Amino acid sequence: MGEKSSNGILKQAGILAAAGIIVRIIGLLYKSPLTSIIGDEGNGYYNAAYNWYITALMIASYSIPSAISKVMSQKFALGQYKSAQKLFQCALIFVGVSGTFCGVLLMVCARFLVGEGGAYVLRVFGPTVLLYGPLGVLRGYFQAHRTMVPTSISQIAEQVINAVVSILAAFVLTNIAISKMATDPSVNPAIYGAAGSALGTGAGVLTALVFMIFVYYVNRNSVRKKVASDNGEVEDTYTIIRQIVLVVMPFLFSTVLYNITPNINQKIFYAFMMGVRGLEESDTASLYGIYAGKALTITTIPIAMASAMASAMIPSISAKFIKGEKEESKAIATKVIRVSMLVAIPSAIGLIALARPVTMILFPQRGSLNQAAFLLAGLALTVIFYSQSTITNSVLQGTGKLMVPVINATIALVAQTAILVLILVATPLDNMSLVITRVIYAFILFVLNDISCRKRLGLNLDTKAIYIMPFVAAVVMGIAAFVVYFVLTLPFGGMSEVNYLVNLVATAFAIGIGALTYAAVLVKSGTITEEVLRSLPKGTKVIGVLKSVKLL
Repeated sequence: MGEKSSNGILKQAGILAAAGIIVRIIGLLYKSPLTSIIGDEGNGYYNAAYNWYITALMIASYSIPSAISKVMSQKFALGQYKSAQKLFQCALIFVGVSGTFCGVLLMVCARFLVGEGGAYVLRVFGPTVLLYGPLGVLRGYFQAHRTMVPTSISQIAEQVINAVVSILAAFVLTNIAISKMATDPSVNPAIYGAAGSALGTGAGVLTALVFMIFVYYVNRNSVRKKVASDNGEVEDTYTIIRQIVLVVMPFLFSTVLYNITPNINQKIFYAFMMGVRGLEESDTASLYGIYAGKALTITTIPIAMASAMASAMIPSISAKFIKGEKEESKAIATKVIRVSMLVAIPSAIGLIALARPVTMILFPQRGSLNQAAFLLAGLALTVIFYSQSTITNSVLQGTGKLMVPVINATIALVAQTAILVLILVATPLDNMSLVITRVIYAFILFVLNDISCRKRLGLNLDTKAIYIMPFVAAVVMGIAAFVVYFVLTLPFGGMSEVNYLVNLVATAFAIGIGALTYAAVLVKSGTITEEVLRSLPKGTKVIGVLKSVKLL
């Protein structure tokens, strides 16, 4: 039964991970033309505002899908369908109130949070916070039913509309600003363009919400039948609201602490660069834009798979743990961590080996290309640390230790904040200080969560199979990929002189050869067997590919 459950989790995680990766790819693809329109300065304003928008979502509703799926899956496991439906209705009221409060607060406090330039962008984000609440509840509702398909489709639809509207709105508003500059030199096209991009975010959320409402409407008869089959007593409203608050608050604290770090770092960075080193706001925004809008953005693709696995895992671990099935919970957590590391470790090494080529594909602006690539190489290791800490966060939450991730995130936050201030005071580093701080924060979280999970579930992870061998295989892969890229670009002037098309083709070949090398080392070393591959999402197809190239 444990094997079936963990395979089911991986299947649902595979669906959500595929959607997450598609979403991240769309996000990266539209970021390139968007950056061409609004520039690094506009990226800086947008990302500074976006960080606070995400924090508001955390407080208002972002933790709702995980919290709702956890509580509802427990009620489904006990056959309490009436109480589950009432929980769903109360959750909609909860996010309506919290979303309105946080959205208004963002608009009122915008100038204080992000300064004059970013305030216009943050005010555009305000109404989106209210829309995201019911969307989060609906996603959590279907996750509790162990189906990730509606969530996945809504995420893709959200990002497609976001991409299209962001580019169009940024282009239109930037040109309006440029035309106004003739009569008013104080008008800044970068701010107008960034605000246009924020409009795209709202349009995407609205589209996803409409889709999820439609899916719920289509499934309403099935829901009614389940509720009608429940002859038990429904819990009163006070008890339901209390359950929501008690479950949401720890989720909220851990997610806010997990995601408020960029906001704190951004405030410290802006204050120090402008107040101590005397940089203009536009120059500081450009430095921050290269870090957050380019390097940091690229690292989110591989982390998406871990986030998907974590979302898929919470309902199952919660349901099994409440039934006392600790060994099955342990089996699910172990398998998910192993699969996550098989993806995260080579992704990190690959980003180090091909940092400049990958950055050039996504953000080809030559003026900041080398700096963005250097920052990306520095951030690459966070892919490993964040991937595992995201999963272990969910393991702890799913097994009832809701406050442990909060404590761990607080320790990591205090440590990284002190380190960032020290680096800025004691060294001449600018945005590289943000990279170093993020790596340290992610590592501390990785270690603390790992220790907590071992204590809670008695996890005994196979260090060699999960970490050492994938790392060795990834290093060999990275060397192979770098050599292939170097050789292919040599006739065209070398790595630093190639044009966009040559870089694209050479990078694609390098990634392909690297992936085959990684698979070959894992298979030939016995780290990955056919049995293990078969349990993975699309594992049968992977086996077929490996057999066709004589690796299995």
